[in-house]
Amino acid sequence: MTGVSDGADERGEGPGAVPPGERGATRIADRVVAKIAAQAAREAVGPLPPDAERPHATIVVHHDTARVRVHLELDYPSDLGARCGRVRHQVVQRVSGYVGMTVPEVVVQVERLHPPAQYGAARRRTR
Repeated sequence: MTGVSDGADERGEGPGAVPPGERGATRIADRVVAKIAAQAAREAVGPLPPDAERPHATIVVHHDTARVRVHLELDYPSDLGARCGRVRHQVVQRVSGYVGMTVPEVVVQVERLHPPAQYGAARRRTR
């Protein structure tokens, strides 16, 4: 049994095929890149204190380059430098892997530190 052919071979070449440089481009919305960066930060941070807000990201995209700023809350005491480093690494890996953009800069902005629950309870005044 033979199939019907439109004249193009399996690679898209043949009569009427559009050259790769003229096929168009895919545009990924900035908010999609920001969501990918925020999800990557959530993965890298690990479990958060119960009252902490989830990490979110803001980005600036210029051509194929994304500059990312991640806002997050962390528990304290912990190794803040190592956790921020993991966030930077994970954001670069995810954004470059999913959308193919170069990420030369990831700024991690720690908005709030959460002390352990027992620390806050022990420091309260009693009347």
